[in-house]
Amino acid sequence: MITLSSHVLDTTLGKPAKKLPLSLTLPDGSLHNGITDEDGRCNACGVEAFLPGVYQLRFHCEAYLTEKHGDSFYPFVDIHFSMEENGGHYHVPLLLSPYGFSSYRGS
Repeated sequence: MITLSSHVLDTTLGKPAKKLPLSLTLPDGSLHNGITDEDGRCNACGVEAFLPGVYQLRFHCEAYLTEKHGDSFYPFVDIHFSMEENGGHYHVPLLLSPYGFSSYRGS
């Protein structure tokens, strides 16, 4: 079984990025939308089952960064990643600031 979650942390404020919209593109091209909760987390974007393949998470961060920091170099951040059969749980965190970001495969 493959599962997916994400977490967005505002590294400038040292807090979760609340209510940040994101979209998930599946290998078949279908698009699913989500939004981070009060803890900056989003689980699966409403997708019930994942198949192996290449996925894209797009974090729509411009409005959030402009509101919180007065500026945004990034209108969005795209992260492409592969999920494999029997890959278990995939956690894709985004560490975000107005002028930088980082991501990794979390647990």
